Amino acid sequence: MNHQTFRNINHILARDSKSTTYKFALLRGTIELIGENSPYIKIEDQRAHFPLGLLIEKWLLYYYPLVLVPQINGSAQLAFAETLRELVNYYNLRGGISAFYNDLKNKGIPADIQKVFLLLVKKIASTITQMPMKYIGTSIDGQHFGIYQYDRVKTRSVGAIDAEYLILNFGTFSIPQDYYEAFQLLGSFINGTDAILFKWAEFSVRASGQKLSVTDVLTEVMQSPVTARDIAESKTLYQSILQTEGKVRCVWSGVPVVRYDIDHIIPFSVWKNNDLWNLLPARPDLNNQKRDKIPSPNFIEQRRDEITHYWSLIRRHKMHRFEKELQISLLGYQTKNDWSKLAIEQLQKSCDYLITTRGFEAWTL
Repeated sequence: MNHQTFRNINHILARDSKSTTYKFALLRGTIELIGENSPYIKIEDQRAHFPLGLLIEKWLLYYYPLVLVPQINGSAQLAFAETLRELVNYYNLRGGISAFYNDLKNKGIPADIQKVFLLLVKKIASTITQMPMKYIGTSIDGQHFGIYQYDRVKTRSVGAIDAEYLILNFGTFSIPQDYYEAFQLLGSFINGTDAILFKWAEFSVRASGQKLSVTDVLTEVMQSPVTARDIAESKTLYQSILQTEGKVRCVWSGVPVVRYDIDHIIPFSVWKNNDLWNLLPARPDLNNQKRDKIPSPNFIEQRRDEITHYWSLIRRHKMHRFEKELQISLLGYQTKNDWSKLAIEQLQKSCDYLITTRGFEAWTL
């Protein structure tokens, strides 16, 4: 296991496609199987091998309560949503998810719903292997199945349709041993059970005498002090300053513009920061193209003059606020002499960290 493996995991979490929850379900299931130290895990040829059926079982339990909650951006639904809904409706009259899980683990799936169940697990297996397993990690080397690999096997059916049936009939998948060891060490933090916020919430629930729920506490703890109103006020202030300029140039292209967006240099989705230094005028099409990408350090260097021009303009109009925000966010203990040079250098360092360590996608023209 090496440092690069941890960096790759950061890249996967930050840069791989987020159009569905499939990636999160795959990583969560893998981490849980490793954390449970499943006896079915085998280490061979520097890869950790797992029965795909164990992952299918995890997905059944993950998505069962979420079948009515959007899991894909836009209007599309889960590839297996309709079939899963049939199963959920069947068990809603028979005890819900607990009854389903009991049948899956102990009694076997009843004959009158077996056809639906078998169709469902085949759809889940196909979704797992052809979607997240295929594409996860493409942000690292552009290769399909670059981390996860799926090995099909001939059907070895057993009598009952249950969890053992899933294990024996859906082949295996594998991940590199380095990733297996990384997930062993950090999996519970990635997965949330040992994450600081989750532990904080659990403690708060106990301290309240169970009057609060983990969900209640997490909702409050995760609230940002920066609101939509703060964003609007900062942008309005910035636009009023720009009106004194006469001609406004797009910071990223240098082209004069009449219509422009106020763009966050470091995207708001990455860092909830509405400091005036972080707001710059940009062509709407470039702002849309940039979205949650991070300007590369080299591109910031190319646009240094335009960035510092706007910084100087803002500083003239709102000196106290601008200098306070710049000191706290970019200058730190450094003096204000040659402030623009120091601030650009720190901005480049911050962007480099977000790209190389955190795994966000670099952006340039």
